[in-house]
Amino acid sequence: MSLQFPNMFLALLILSGIAGAQAENPATAAPPVSYSSISELNQLVANLQQTSQQIQTNLSHLRVDKWKTDSGTKRQTEGDVESIQRNLQSALPGMLDNLKNAPESTPLTFKLYRNLDALYDVMNSVVESAGAFGSKEDFQVLSKDLGSLEDSRRAFAERMDKIATAKENEIGQLRVALQTARAEIPPKKTVVDDTEPPKKPAPRKKSVPKPKSSNTQTAPSQQSSPQQNSQ
Repeated sequence: MSLQFPNMFLALLILSGIAGAQAENPATAAPPVSYSSISELNQLVANLQQTSQQIQTNLSHLRVDKWKTDSGTKRQTEGDVESIQRNLQSALPGMLDNLKNAPESTPLTFKLYRNLDALYDVMNSVVESAGAFGSKEDFQVLSKDLGSLEDSRRAFAERMDKIATAKENEIGQLRVALQTARAEIPPKKTVVDDTEPPKKPAPRKKSVPKPKSSNTQTAPSQQSSPQQNSQ
């Protein structure tokens, strides 16, 4: 089944911006999730949790040390087994809880899908090694687990594509509504007044009076000499 990944990732980019805007503005609440969407998610989560338990149980019974191969291959397979178990026990449960709190979150669904995709690659390597070096029973059991994991991975990919397409259509409708609303708003009239305002007369400069001089000297009175008085 081909998935519309271009539409999916286009919607993911748009929705990431909307999610950030909603985080900054809590008043912009997400629309309610339908009952059918929640029921679908609950079924997918239940199937994945059951697959996770089966994988953990079967990997715990795997005796890689008994395989007829070199020590390097054994160490590599044991490391892959520990990585799978650690992911199924620690990372995956938290992702499922977050997704149940936000059933139609495209970023959370995409995060879970990427994790399942990585798990599938590592699990596939373990199954191939079990078929080459392990017992026939181990190979058959792990192959069945790998098929169940693939079913969950594909199911969440289809759900992610469905949600992204719905969100993309919703964004398109919002854009059309916004353009319609803008078209209905009458344009504002701008009045241009090109009349030159009257020029104000230049202010007259006030004359500053000169300060009076304080160094005025009085001419001394002339006194007649004694000789002139005697004559």
